[in-house]
Amino acid sequence: MALTDNTRGALLMALAMASFTVNDAFTKSVTPYINIGQILFVRGVMTCVLVYVIARHMGALRPLKTMLRPVILMRCLCEISASILYLKALSMMQFANVAAIMQSLPLAVALGAALFLKEPVGWRRWTAILVGFLGVLVILRPGPEGFTSGALLVLGAMFVTAGRDLLTRRMYADVPSMAVTMTTTVVNTLFGAALIMPFGGWQPMDTYVWSHLVAAAFLVVIGYQAVITAMRSGDISFVAPFRYTSMIWAFSIGFFFFGDHLDVWTLSGTAIIVASGLYTFYRESRRHRAPIAKQAIGIE
Repeated sequence: MALTDNTRGALLMALAMASFTVNDAFTKSVTPYINIGQILFVRGVMTCVLVYVIARHMGALRPLKTMLRPVILMRCLCEISASILYLKALSMMQFANVAAIMQSLPLAVALGAALFLKEPVGWRRWTAILVGFLGVLVILRPGPEGFTSGALLVLGAMFVTAGRDLLTRRMYADVPSMAVTMTTTVVNTLFGAALIMPFGGWQPMDTYVWSHLVAAAFLVVIGYQAVITAMRSGDISFVAPFRYTSMIWAFSIGFFFFGDHLDVWTLSGTAIIVASGLYTFYRESRRHRAPIAKQAIGIE
């Protein structure tokens, strides 16, 4: 059965979220030992090597002049900003709580796609987006105890990441996804190197730290490529909600490996967000015309 562009994009997004979430777990586990700049640099160097080998094999390398174009540079800036904000929050908060707050990202991307890219979003999906944001408020619990500095950092990372995803949709047709990944990885690595001293200087690393960063590097490569291809494959408003699958991984890892305790507010808010995402998925599938629907279920 042939996959539609939206289905392919959704599956790739789910793969990306699994890769990024496990990568986050490995990264969080080393934050007590090395600073954010060192994490970005060490992980970045290994990632650069992996991406270069893949890109060269695929014939995806492009001249520097081709890659130094506005949309690519703006996307790189969003990526490094989001990485710094997110890693700092990850070092300050429970793993599961960070993941829960980040679930507002698909809502922001769908909202941005409708407002800035003029993608069609009917009133029912607008309602689902608004309900999803209410779920975010439930998780954050408005009040002094709900808006910690870590939560604000995660929200900042979410908005910047939404901008990155929207820029990906406007990527140049002559630039392969792997070339974008290569450029992003190099920029992240260079910024990480520059931040080592301001963030406290270089710290020695043992086998534990090295092994976790190596695993994280492999997962970052998989995640980058999957998310770029996913955002190019289908409508953002359809593909983006599949980021919610990261909660399955995040809650499980947080509970079993970091000892996180999920309270009723986080679980309730998450349920609301998931429900809004599933309804968005349902409404998008209803928008397809009969021939497309038949193809999706294997009739044709």
